[in-house]
Amino acid sequence: MYLGKYDLTGQTAFITGGGRGIGLATATALAEAGAGVVISDIDPAVLEAGRAELLAAGHEVGAVLLDITDPDAVGRVAAEANARHGGVDILIANAGIAWPDTGGEDMSDDAWRKVVDIDLNGTFWSCREFGRPMLERGRGSIVTVGSMSGVISNKPQRQAHYNAAKAGVHHMTRSLAGEWAARGVRVNSVAPTYVDTLMSRGGFDDPTLMPHWMEGTPMKRVARADEIASAILFLASDAASACTGTVLLVDCGYTIW
Repeated sequence: MYLGKYDLTGQTAFITGGGRGIGLATATALAEAGAGVVISDIDPAVLEAGRAELLAAGHEVGAVLLDITDPDAVGRVAAEANARHGGVDILIANAGIAWPDTGGEDMSDDAWRKVVDIDLNGTFWSCREFGRPMLERGRGSIVTVGSMSGVISNKPQRQAHYNAAKAGVHHMTRSLAGEWAARGVRVNSVAPTYVDTLMSRGGFDDPTLMPHWMEGTPMKRVARADEIASAILFLASDAASACTGTVLLVDCGYTIW
């Protein structure tokens, strides 16, 4: 009975930033649970490589180029995906970036705008455009990808733009969840720790970063992308049918201390 709650057979999931990392691992998890999956990415090479990996694993998958900072493009892709697949049941708003260590006093306007535009604005455009048809149908599940950095301020790196954007993702998630709960659409967020993906890997060999990260992590390790994908699968599925507005920390214990 409980395993059946994770069954996504007959549902369609759309994943932003699905070409690699957490997005690709999530595409695999949702496909293995029976969902039809469509991945998007801004980079054609990354998108094709991710699609090829999924096809090689036996998963049929759609792929579409998408710049989530362009609200018109997000609206167009959402409409096309809903028309082609008879409705998108699950949105994983995963696309995001980090930025090299930059002190607040030295941060450029462009750096601030780029991180906030992708990590927060793009996530909102995705939720809005895919959420509208869900609300019309009276059902749907949205999972945003926040970060433990939306809960704490990381050290020793300086990243006020990223931390602020991810905190915004969490509060936006709660806000939309409250608005849409009675209309059949759940909105939740997963908040990962440092994950072994290309976006974080540069810090793992940095002696000014990794020792501090591990000192602050009770489990003394980073997370794997598939571990974050498992949490996303839970939130997306009927196993989390009573969850909305939840921010699920998957942080190897980092925020305990």
